[in-house]
Amino acid sequence: MSNCISIPMNPWNHDVAKDEKDLVDVQIDGVWLQMPRGLNVVEAAHRAKKFIPHYCYHPKLSVVGNCRMCLFEMGTPKMGPDRKPILGADGKPEIAWMPRPQIGCATGITPGMGIRTDSPLVKDCRNGVMEFLLINHPLDCTICDQAGECKLQEFSVEYGTGESRFVENKVKKPKNVDLGERIVLDDERCILCSRCVRFSSEVTKDNVLGFVNRGSYSTLTAYPGKRFDNDYSLNTVDICPVGALTSKDFRFQMRVWFLKESKSICTSCGTGCNVTIGSREGKVHRLTPRENEAVNSAWMCDYGRLNFHYLEDKERLQNPLTKAAGEHFPAPWGDALNRAAEGLRKVQPSEIAVVASARMTNEELFVLKRWMDELGVTLVDTVNRPEQGDQFLRSADGNPNTRGAELLGLSHGGRKLSTWGGEIAAGRMKALLVLGGEDVVAAGIPAACLAQLEILIASAILPNATTRVAHVILPGAGFAEKSGSMVNVHGRLQRFSRSIAPPGQAREEWMILRDLREIVTGGNSLHSIEDIWKSMATVIPVFAGLSWGKIGDQGVDLTHSLPAEATAK
Repeated sequence: MSNCISIPMNPWNHDVAKDEKDLVDVQIDGVWLQMPRGLNVVEAAHRAKKFIPHYCYHPKLSVVGNCRMCLFEMGTPKMGPDRKPILGADGKPEIAWMPRPQIGCATGITPGMGIRTDSPLVKDCRNGVMEFLLINHPLDCTICDQAGECKLQEFSVEYGTGESRFVENKVKKPKNVDLGERIVLDDERCILCSRCVRFSSEVTKDNVLGFVNRGSYSTLTAYPGKRFDNDYSLNTVDICPVGALTSKDFRFQMRVWFLKESKSICTSCGTGCNVTIGSREGKVHRLTPRENEAVNSAWMCDYGRLNFHYLEDKERLQNPLTKAAGEHFPAPWGDALNRAAEGLRKVQPSEIAVVASARMTNEELFVLKRWMDELGVTLVDTVNRPEQGDQFLRSADGNPNTRGAELLGLSHGGRKLSTWGGEIAAGRMKALLVLGGEDVVAAGIPAACLAQLEILIASAILPNATTRVAHVILPGAGFAEKSGSMVNVHGRLQRFSRSIAPPGQAREEWMILRDLREIVTGGNSLHSIEDIWKSMATVIPVFAGLSWGKIGDQGVDLTHSLPAEATAK
């Protein structure tokens, strides 16, 4: 039973939390529309494809209305002597416009309400708000790490005057503040929107941040004796609309407009948070959460966010290696695969065992399953990876695709694997294929025991105790270097696409298995992810009717078609 739970609907989400059937008529910039009752004006305008600029408002957080950027002109129906709305020639209520603007984030729509998002009054008010926000803000956009993603920068161009009337000295505030293990604060850039404060108190229940002093001297800080070090702290960097909060890991590493963004999922645990990979010239520079209400809302944990630097590890395996005279030497792919195939042919199928990693994609696992069926190999299992989960996003299952491995019949929860040391020592197991970078030495099979095997083949990204004794090492691809799909702990099928190319001669594991299969059994019918899905959909009942394209960016819920015992997990 996983400790990770589904994310409940946030009561402060003013868009998705409304009853879509209870509709009211509202007029937005002269056009009458029907919107869910109680939807706030910012969200109502968004649905009408009208943008109301805002800073403090965030759909996942409570409303405070302190930035005043979302001002709009509001009207109410004119009432006759009978206290009923006066109708115009179009049958709609005539609007009486209020003389002063209202804030859109804290105003819910009501029947007959009039909304003007771009009137002269609104423009003048936004202009004034922008001028106040920029009074003490430093003019350092050229060196600010938020440049290119800064809402203050964008709105100053679109809604500001383009010049300043301020001639006094700006208020100086603390810079380069070490707020926590992963966060740096530049208080001069803070516009006091309080998004970070509300995220800490409402989402992570970690009351660490707050404001001190008043007026122009108000400053964001951590409470005395505390540091902002919770497991979700970097989400505040995402929601900060300016460059006040920055990530120590990404700070000054790359301008965001140079990054290529790819939709993917986090593979650090069984939750499978949706993410966007930012990469350039073959290197991943950052991961940021991608919104998916069914999986991770708009957040992700700091561990998953930063768990990509191993792709650049200096010990990264980039070329196939074969063992001779106790040493590993680089070899062409053809030679390495032939050496592996030769070793497998020398033993009986009953003497071969396979470690099918639950970090592999469904596509990789399916190619493996088809090949094992052709060979007649039945000994297969995965390595368990229990972790300390939490009650938010971090799963107690450290494998991202345990459910997929179970659906394909390639996992027995590590129960078989725990007995293989004895099988090798007794001479009943003579060949072992270890995939997905798993380290079976760490899983309980001594290296001295593995040395007794006639052939040990390991596919991995980084060297480990298992690869050190392997006869053939095949370099694999990391999560950002391949395409595939996985099923998370809640039974949701999700896909991801390759963001960067694998280094050197490393390959995606389904390609490695396809080529091994062709050499050993002659099978050669799978040449793309789409081909694999066509075959999977005909063999695996839970995937029936699905294709790579049908999975989509938000995934597919499989719980309705999973076996009862799998759904209960």
